[in-house]
Amino acid sequence: MKANRELIDKLQQDILLWQGFKPQVAGKADAIGLGAIETAFPNGVFPKKAIHEFITIVPEDAAATDGFIGGLLAVLMKGGAACVWISTSRKLFPLSLLLFNADPERIIFMDVQTEKDVLWIMEESLKCEGLAVVVAELAGLSLVESRRLQLAVEQSGVTGFILRKDERKAASTVATARWKISPLPSVTEPGMPGLGFPRWQVELLKVRSGKPGSWVMEWAGDAFRQLAPEQNDILWSEPKHKQIG
Repeated sequence: MKANRELIDKLQQDILLWQGFKPQVAGKADAIGLGAIETAFPNGVFPKKAIHEFITIVPEDAAATDGFIGGLLAVLMKGGAACVWISTSRKLFPLSLLLFNADPERIIFMDVQTEKDVLWIMEESLKCEGLAVVVAELAGLSLVESRRLQLAVEQSGVTGFILRKDERKAASTVATARWKISPLPSVTEPGMPGLGFPRWQVELLKVRSGKPGSWVMEWAGDAFRQLAPEQNDILWSEPKHKQIG
């Protein structure tokens, strides 16, 4: 029985590795700055060699998602790696990513005519090991198409972000994680003029082999920071000396 248990555990770990989940390494942190959100993933590690879907049906959620992804890009593009961003109707203003410490000069924006072009470029880009991330804005994605994209990231190790405009078919894909990012009102510091830091309701609707959940997050100038859902008290923040941009 013990041998069977060990075999099953080994197979589960192998499957997680194929899906982009890294095991925890003693004495080595592999966090990307999302705090408690990362504990929702197997082994407490954000899967980089995987496809992530972001549901962006309404414009407000799309804008919030762009900002949240900007913070992720600041981490994933460390070391000089590049990103490809593909769309048929991009609303993102590249320089706005500087707010989240992401360098727009290392992002290749491709504005094309059809979603067929978006899918083809994304699949080919995901095969390029020199890239850190490929972002694609799509209305829909079939099961077969998502499998092709997943196979590409498993071979190259590139992270794929899909901004989905149609939630109805989302359940038919093999994405490792499905996110929904919604904007929340910002809060200004007492006695300080201007706007407060961007805040979001971050929902993990699906996590393969993980635990879905919901968190209130804020971009605190140079890092993500977790807040209490109602009181907006700070629960967790990246230490100031560990900038992720």
